[in-house]
Amino acid sequence: MSLHSTELRWLAMDTSTDVLSLAVARGDQVWTQTLPGGAQASSGLIPAVMAMLAEADMPLASLTAIVFGRGPGSFTGLRTACAVAQGLAFGADLPVLPVDTLLAVAEEARWQRVQAGAADADVSVLAMLDARMDEVYSAAYQWTAVNQTWQGVSDLQVSAPEQVKATAAVLAGNVFEAYGPRLLAGPERLAALPTASALLRLAPALWAQGRAVPADQAMPLYIRDKVANTTAEREAMKAQAALAKAAETP
Repeated sequence: MSLHSTELRWLAMDTSTDVLSLAVARGDQVWTQTLPGGAQASSGLIPAVMAMLAEADMPLASLTAIVFGRGPGSFTGLRTACAVAQGLAFGADLPVLPVDTLLAVAEEARWQRVQAGAADADVSVLAMLDARMDEVYSAAYQWTAVNQTWQGVSDLQVSAPEQVKATAAVLAGNVFEAYGPRLLAGPERLAALPTASALLRLAPALWAQGRAVPADQAMPLYIRDKVANTTAEREAMKAQAALAKAAETP
């Protein structure tokens, strides 16, 4: 970061879902962009980043750190964000700030509630992301309004939707369309993604806690090692679904 500037400057990116979310911040000014993720993220990420930095009139070397969603999420997406964050950070001699994507989901849900008129009060959030393979990534968090801080209250885990047990006032994530009836009942459900804007809101506190790392130490967080079901497992899942459908037929 420039010695002539005391403002915090961030570049944030998340490619852990089917959405590519980018944001840059210079002090209180924020620029955001949302693009198609998935297979397109790897080709479009760097040009989009450079265009946003130019729009914000911020040379890469002037940043405080590069923030990225480290996971869990899409294996390919996580590797893409991590590799780009590392490459840019190496070239500009910048630190990297990895952020859990489920924490970003919780923050996005909190922000949505506040923007909709809810008081910024203490709230518990169960954050969930679709892990594919008939599973869900999940973790529970507690927001304390007086301190403006998040605290994890359950471990990050991957499980079948029915096995997500943590309770919270708000259920948030991108899992409701695919797994809604199989998930916990909750008083409030919010569709939320780990946006780059959420990463920016989380960044100052994580930076103050010393969570930034050198570029070569930035790593994705997968939670599980398995990328896809085997053919036999897919056939077994189809058979199970067929049986369940048959059982519902009068």
